[in-house]
Amino acid sequence: MTEGSEQIISIIDYGVSNLGSIRNMLHKLGLRSELVATPEAVAGARKIILPGVGAFDHGVAALAGRRLIAPLRAKALEDRIPILGICLGMQLLGMGSEEGTSGGLGLIKGACVRFRFAEGSPLKVPHMGWNETAPKRLNPLLSGLGAGARFYFTHSYHLMCEDPADVLATATHGIEFTAMVQRDNVAGVQFHPEKSHRFGMTLLRNFGAI
Repeated sequence: MTEGSEQIISIIDYGVSNLGSIRNMLHKLGLRSELVATPEAVAGARKIILPGVGAFDHGVAALAGRRLIAPLRAKALEDRIPILGICLGMQLLGMGSEEGTSGGLGLIKGACVRFRFAEGSPLKVPHMGWNETAPKRLNPLLSGLGAGARFYFTHSYHLMCEDPADVLATATHGIEFTAMVQRDNVAGVQFHPEKSHRFGMTLLRNFGAI
């Protein structure tokens, strides 16, 4: 077991996600976790998961209401601890979203846009269900996850990165879109690893070992 895997993973509890499935998956992997909901608790974190479901502005407001935005940015930019955003949590890493008017955490340069398909297209929004991902480069998060790794998605918006180097993996739903991002110590996944069986377990195990 690496030094990183012995650290407690702090899961941000800001009222916009069902946290039980994430904690259960981490427990199955032998990874210790805790729920944190105050600026003081975030300040003491050594590894963070930022989950989330629902609308962008609601997520931003929930973080702001608990005074968590500044400590999250400090942990990412100053302490440079590993941070993993999941679903809405990944979108909140960016600068903003077409879904609302609030600014995001600004840790990844880019903004979220809605899937748009021609009238009559068989493709549905939200994009929901299993989809394969295609890695764009080597990274410890992708260890054991080659081309064809499948994850469970449910989202209507996707993050468009200004810097292609921040895109860690893509998936396709009518268009190729960003499924994973990573810049330095900050990473995000648009899918739900806690609902993605063995592939999700591998990814969370990799995050625990960073």
